[in-house]
Amino acid sequence: SSSRHFFLYFLYMSNISNRLDEIELKQEMSFQIFTKLNKEIRTLKMQIAKLQLESKLRRNLASELDKQKQIAKNAEELANEKSKEIEEIASQLSKYLSPQLYDSIFSGEKKVSIESEKKFLTVFFSDIISFTEISDKMDSAPLTEMLNLYLTKMSEIALSFGGTIDKYIGDSIMIFFGDPETEGKEKDAINCVKMAIEMQNTMKTLSKKFMKDFNLPYPLNMRIGINSGECTVGNFGSEKRLDYTVIGGAVNLASRLESNSPAGKILISDVTEKLIRGDINCQNYDQIKAKGINEPINTFIPYF
Repeated sequence: SSSRHFFLYFLYMSNISNRLDEIELKQEMSFQIFTKLNKEIRTLKMQIAKLQLESKLRRNLASELDKQKQIAKNAEELANEKSKEIEEIASQLSKYLSPQLYDSIFSGEKKVSIESEKKFLTVFFSDIISFTEISDKMDSAPLTEMLNLYLTKMSEIALSFGGTIDKYIGDSIMIFFGDPETEGKEKDAINCVKMAIEMQNTMKTLSKKFMKDFNLPYPLNMRIGINSGECTVGNFGSEKRLDYTVIGGAVNLASRLESNSPAGKILISDVTEKLIRGDINCQNYDQIKAKGINEPINTFIPYF
């Protein structure tokens, strides 16, 4: 009987021990599962935090990109506005320069500095005979209208032949060929004389219009002088105010030829006549004396 009780006790204790082992095993497994879950939860939290940070960064980046786009848009609008202002200023400045010189400066081919160079040019001078006498008797408004119409027509002709308009002095016009662009000595001289011929033909029409529109007492006539030779061309003046022009004996002679030209005619030097010979026929006119030149200058008048 005691053996049986012992055996039962032993079975009972073994059962308890097994149950305890099972409980301990379950606790260990639960701890492992808990540890694993806790690790996964931490990982998940980190991933969530990372995603939240990335989302925030994306929002911030999108906002910054929008700001930068707006800044770029504003800058573009401002640049366009300034560009239009510069174009308007450039357009205004272009009226004070010959197109060839304007293009050369703005393209960077020529520097706006005090410098010059020697070039072979054909130089043109013209004026209207007795214009001062007529202008003194006219009111300012009609005088301005008439003079501007005359200068506009003559300038259009000059530019169509490739001339560089140097300056206007009242009704006088100075033009040269050979700078900043040249087609060669002969072609430059031919273009200049052909330009002068067209100007004289145009003046005949303008003179009739001026007499009718402005009640002039008599028709207006131009006189023109042309010479070819070595000139000094470039910027002359000061650092604050420059004038792009030509100087030299050849220029002075062209001016002398203009003052000696008959009314409605074109007086050219023998140098220019040789350059245009074969393209434009001329007649001998007279000899004139020029300052700095010992021998008299033979002059010619082109037929037109």
